[in-house]
Amino acid sequence: MSNTPRPAAAPEDYADVLARFRRDDLEALFDGNFATGLNVCVECCDRHVEGGGIALDWESQDGRTASFTFAEMKDYAARVANLLVAQGVKPGDVVAGMLPRTPELLALILGTWRAGAVYQPLFTAFGPKAIEHRLKMSAAKLVVTDLANRAKLADVVDCPTVAIVTRPGESAPLGDLDFHAEIASKSTQFEPVLRKGSDLFLMMSTSGTTGLPKGVPVPIDALPAFYSYMRDAVDLRPDDIFWNIADPGWAYGLYYAVTGPLLLGHATTFFDGPFTAESTYGLIKRRGITNLAGAPTAYRLLIAAGPAMAAPVKGQLRVVSSAGEPLNPEVIRWFAEHLGAPIHDHYGQTELGMVVNNHHRLRHTVHPGSAGLAMPGFRVAVLDDDSRELPANVPGILSVDLARSPLMWFSGYWQQDTPAIANGYYRTGDTVEMEPDGSISFVGRSDDVITSSGYRIGPFDVESALIEHPAVIEAAVIGKPDAERTEIVKAYVVLANDVEPTDQLAEELRQYVKKRLSAHAYPREIEFLEQLPKTPSGKLQRFILRKRDVDQSKDAPAPSAH
Repeated sequence: MSNTPRPAAAPEDYADVLARFRRDDLEALFDGNFATGLNVCVECCDRHVEGGGIALDWESQDGRTASFTFAEMKDYAARVANLLVAQGVKPGDVVAGMLPRTPELLALILGTWRAGAVYQPLFTAFGPKAIEHRLKMSAAKLVVTDLANRAKLADVVDCPTVAIVTRPGESAPLGDLDFHAEIASKSTQFEPVLRKGSDLFLMMSTSGTTGLPKGVPVPIDALPAFYSYMRDAVDLRPDDIFWNIADPGWAYGLYYAVTGPLLLGHATTFFDGPFTAESTYGLIKRRGITNLAGAPTAYRLLIAAGPAMAAPVKGQLRVVSSAGEPLNPEVIRWFAEHLGAPIHDHYGQTELGMVVNNHHRLRHTVHPGSAGLAMPGFRVAVLDDDSRELPANVPGILSVDLARSPLMWFSGYWQQDTPAIANGYYRTGDTVEMEPDGSISFVGRSDDVITSSGYRIGPFDVESALIEHPAVIEAAVIGKPDAERTEIVKAYVVLANDVEPTDQLAEELRQYVKKRLSAHAYPREIEFLEQLPKTPSGKLQRFILRKRDVDQSKDAPAPSAH
């Protein structure tokens, strides 16, 4: 496969692909063997070198651009791997990256895999609290970041060795490694470390409702599922110019803006800049993007900019994929009318990758408002509370049938129990209905996880950060419906006896959480209460707060302390 260009996969009927699906057929597309040994850097880079293609097209917010071939990325990754080994990183160890979307980020990821190590993403908007928990959970041996983010690590207890990616004119702080200086002295020769399919190559995190973020170990066995999604749902073709807007600090970006396209020998696009309608339309036009992926929040901002801004790229996008939250049918209509592009809804989780899709390549009925059909290799079911499969049009929990899902790779959270896996199913926590044709329609979350601008935010994280403030005795966090972001984080706060609730204090608490946790997970609204609603046993009742918020929205403007 590395010697000849990958041919485009012709459109096929979904039912035909489903009927003949075999995991072995996907595994045969890889150079390595999942049972005896393979290397993820080889699969995503080395085997595509002879084709002479581009691995990365990069553009910075200040207008700088660069392209890197697979051959150049192979050499870059080898230098990084040599650096890691020199720092004592061994196969199976974790290396964390907290970098913007730059060539150094991709080289770090590929180099980590080349050394047989495990890459852990740290979103650049994370604060010290979020970083510390993740590094402690993974026992990372090395963190690679830049000067803009270095200060956050100063407050991290038992922080591992730090390597700094500097820009011209900058220097690494005393005691840190200078990333560029280190790799400049390293060889471009590094024999890839072979690992088995059951070995890990990513360490992710996901937010929950009753505890700190949980580690999601991703084994190499997940690669066939990532490949299948890119081929069948995204319909990534050799002549496409692909851009996944999602940040590689999160699952959708790391799985499908980095791993997925490179597996297929296809260039990926990094834009190192803030998301705006102007920057997005501009890059689509300049780069000639034909295959776009992202979240509904981003697409709603494009729509808000109006048809005139969309007009210069109308007809350029061949397909658009959407993930992170349900796609509003209005977005589908607008994209068809003003961009001339079909936009399809896809569904997944950090724990699963994408599992339910309106596939661009596979022919099947697409129902507006539906997430689509199970990706071949997964069997999904709708369960009741007793793990019984429900018939069509009856709401229940979307679940994956473990015995009949050969592409399922998640087997449990890192070093902790996984109640979601029981009785032969993985329960996603999302309430859905299945239509008679097998398509899945989203109803809502069955737990308290908040979905805001495509991010899944665990209320426990925000509550824990608020309680650390000396003025706060208790806190409860809910998701409040919001037209632009789907939901925003709203906090109900009980103050210490000698503290007065003021607008100034509310703002102080917002900034406190924003600095400690992350720029996307802070409470945009805060309401002060005398006490929180709880069960007789002391368990917080967030559903009462959600009802209170709905009632307030009906009867009066939001409280002034927001």
